[in-house]
Amino acid sequence: MGATASPERERREGARPSRRGRGEADRRRPRHRGVPPTRPCSHGRARAQSRGADRVTRITVTVNGAREETAVEAHESLLTTLRERLGLPGSKNACEQGECGSCSVLLDDVLVCACLVLAASVDGREVRTVESLADGSALDPVQRAFVETGAVQCGFCTPGLVVATHALLRENPEPSLAEIREALSGNLCRCTGYGQIVEAVQRAAKTMYLHGLDDE
Repeated sequence: MGATASPERERREGARPSRRGRGEADRRRPRHRGVPPTRPCSHGRARAQSRGADRVTRITVTVNGAREETAVEAHESLLTTLRERLGLPGSKNACEQGECGSCSVLLDDVLVCACLVLAASVDGREVRTVESLADGSALDPVQRAFVETGAVQCGFCTPGLVVATHALLRENPEPSLAEIREALSGNLCRCTGYGQIVEAVQRAAKTMYLHGLDDE
């Protein structure tokens, strides 16, 4: 048998690494209405943990529709910038390896793991976080569906799941069950199974579809 390819060799632009060779805790089998491994989740132009001089640079980035200017360190991740510099804690800091999906955001409308994107690389670009979805105190259809189905559970992984669901429904308004599971395969939930989460996505898709019909 040949040697297992390293995560670095498996990683390609615009895709998260596969979980072959990962620990047992990272292997999620499709039983119990779970989801299969591997979800396209790009990591930007470089890993946030890459080595480099600890220099500080200023960036200008549009976050949730607002233009923001801030100083960032060379090794700093987009996740750190969002949470610690811009006061947006919705994207959660968990694995810092792009494995759990809790820090998922949209970078130029592409779903990415913010922990794997260098903050300096987003200069001049657009980021949308989970904070952009609600309209004041009114939840958007995806957030409401997660609450109504009990998919929120402890809530820690929910922001990443909600953002991933938005990315899915924007590209595929009527996803199949298999397509939902594939789209959420990069998001870990350690509370229970994924049944209620999948149900929430299905409900959100139906609500958004019916809302679209009402607007016609």
